[in-house]
Amino acid sequence: MEKSAIREYKHRLPRELYKGKLACVFTSCIREKKELFLTKSIFFPVEKILLDCLRKEECEAYIYLFMPDHCHLLIEGRSDDSDLWEFMVNFKQRSGYWFSQNRLGAEWQKDFYDHILRKEEDLVKQIRYILGNPLRKGLVDNWRKYPYKGSTIYNLDEWV
Repeated sequence: MEKSAIREYKHRLPRELYKGKLACVFTSCIREKKELFLTKSIFFPVEKILLDCLRKEECEAYIYLFMPDHCHLLIEGRSDDSDLWEFMVNFKQRSGYWFSQNRLGAEWQKDFYDHILRKEEDLVKQIRYILGNPLRKGLVDNWRKYPYKGSTIYNLDEWV
């Protein structure tokens, strides 16, 4: 399909719902499912960008996990001024710029998937689901062996 024929659409939720002290799961994919996150030399610079964007928007990451062709982020706003939408847009923009500067031949898909967690939803269940992704894809036999993950809240090596 030609780029000009791709239909743009508005994100499903109003932006103001992403502001404040709330938690949200984001999934963002690399265009055409190109496998990008396969080495630490790509993961570490993108992780640094992620951490910078989190600080800027006063957010924390319960978990971030980069699969070869997409990433999962469980993010929480830590203040009334936190803006999770702005965090995600900035992260994709800055990391996408890094992709282009390093001639990786990859870019993020236009939008992202998200799920704003309700107060009663279980964070541990969400984290376990994200940690299980490399297992379900057969990349490792134990999630602890998967190198492209992290948290600003937990030491995942001690996660039970």
